[in-house]
Amino acid sequence: MKFDLVLLHAPSVYDFRKNALLAGPISDVVPSSPVFEMYPIGLTSIAEYLERHGMRVKIINIASRMLMDENFDVEKKLKKIKTKAFGIDLHWLPHAHGSIELAGIVKRLHPETPIVFGGLSATYYHKELIEYPEIDFVMRGDATEKVMLQFMNHIKSGMTQYGGIPNLTWRNQEGRAVYNPLTHVPDTLDEFDIPGYRYSIKSVFKYRNFLDPLPYNGWLQYPNTAILTAKGCTQACLICGGSKQSYKDNCNRKVLAKRSPKKLIEDIQFIQRFSRAPIFILHDIRQAGKEYVNEFFDLLSKIKLKNELVFELFQYANEDYFRQIEKAVPNYSVELTLETHDENIRRFNGKFNCTNEKVVQTLQSALKHSCKKIDIFFMSGIPHQSYDSVIQNVDFVEQIHLACNEDKRLSYFVAPLAPFLDPASPAFENPEKFGYKKFCHTIEDHRKQITQPSWKYMLSFETDYMTRDEIVRSTYDSAKKLNDFKLKYNLIDKKTHQEVNENMEKSLVYIVRIDEIMALPELEKEAELIKLKKEMEDVNEYSICGKHELKWEVKKNYANIFSLTVIGLELLIADKVISLKQKYKESVHWLASLKEKSSRI
Repeated sequence: MKFDLVLLHAPSVYDFRKNALLAGPISDVVPSSPVFEMYPIGLTSIAEYLERHGMRVKIINIASRMLMDENFDVEKKLKKIKTKAFGIDLHWLPHAHGSIELAGIVKRLHPETPIVFGGLSATYYHKELIEYPEIDFVMRGDATEKVMLQFMNHIKSGMTQYGGIPNLTWRNQEGRAVYNPLTHVPDTLDEFDIPGYRYSIKSVFKYRNFLDPLPYNGWLQYPNTAILTAKGCTQACLICGGSKQSYKDNCNRKVLAKRSPKKLIEDIQFIQRFSRAPIFILHDIRQAGKEYVNEFFDLLSKIKLKNELVFELFQYANEDYFRQIEKAVPNYSVELTLETHDENIRRFNGKFNCTNEKVVQTLQSALKHSCKKIDIFFMSGIPHQSYDSVIQNVDFVEQIHLACNEDKRLSYFVAPLAPFLDPASPAFENPEKFGYKKFCHTIEDHRKQITQPSWKYMLSFETDYMTRDEIVRSTYDSAKKLNDFKLKYNLIDKKTHQEVNENMEKSLVYIVRIDEIMALPELEKEAELIKLKKEMEDVNEYSICGKHELKWEVKKNYANIFSLTVIGLELLIADKVISLKQKYKESVHWLASLKEKSSRI
């Protein structure tokens, strides 16, 4: 089967199946594993947009395939592929190793096929990436569907000059790097399917493989879905590479690009046709303004909503907001990242900049107005935060819990800021000003750092108050205290409490053992780490919380198989119509070209 573009998602560390890595808690509070096998939703929107314009695009989640099957042969899989171009995402910086390694393998197997990188981290490091011989192009920006279509049309036509394509970094025929201006920054997203669930379902039927495009390992058992409300941000969080200033500096984005409420409702209605799992509304919808929020909930109240919706909060929310949600949404939950109990640190960092009294009021209002579940996240490793301050987060958790009448709808989590500071974030750009000492600067620095044998050594920073050792110790100590708190208030059972404590104890033992191994000569070090690999596998997931604590319980994850089949057939028919139109256009173009040649003769 021939393709125009094959999009690949790499694991964080390419050879994770061979090397000993104590990833610890760096992925405990996200759906994917320490391999970070969940690919960015932009892959699906690019694939959908290109296929809408007559191209054949396939997504292969290499990381997920490697994770699902230890015998999965990556090179055998890639060698068979026939395509005009490969795309590899480098959106999240933990993929700095895996993405470049994968590019090297692809280039060795398909030396004449161009490889294009994309994503926020690729955008930031585009000048360094283009110097790697295995990378031919870097597409910069946060919404590249249209420029990717322009780029692929160039590739298909055999053109070798790319100066007219916005956002593109490339090498000319002399081998010199060329940086086209980053001028394609759309201010509306309604033209795009983000995420492209229509593409994902259609591709299963069209390309007869449902494993390749799976978003993450375990998605079939727990199929979370999401809809994107906007690109860009109105917030100014110091440690976020997706903050307002970061988007401006890295992607030339000066205004929030929104998807209209009408489009969001269409997305929800489509997802309901194949899924009953929760739908995450990505970003705080209040960013787009009051009129936007009112229109969204007004439209939402007019449909038969079957799925639970999960809303994010970036800042304090009053009772009117939750009353509005309750009126429109029969079943909803909320997520918020407080980061710390310390009001001054929150104010400095820009996250949930309000008093603790307002935090409690927000939670009380949500619970009062039928919120089903509230996940609250705290962090270690943020600016101006001491070891004692991290531990005191759990005291604040207890204050919250008592103020909310010990309501079991509240769930609490702690996780480290790990493994890296986000490139383009204010903290990354001005580390000393904002309380950080930075160990990694270049893409190569990060590429080497992510392969270190424990998450302590992966950390790309220390803070003005804590060393890496203290960040690690504060994370585990606060997690243990939080685990005890959860047992005390019957938020978890004794078995979960014991499992989490045992995992943390094992992790701490391994951290000490790795410290000892790291002091050995190189050859001995390598041999000892290989011995350690098998032992550590059971503590690399959910090392500081129970594996089911983050899940939203649903009685039925999927709509019926008949509905899914109908969707697939509808999408295949629509795809066939697009294909016929494309062939007709090509025929007309060919005839016109032939006529022109004939007239010249």
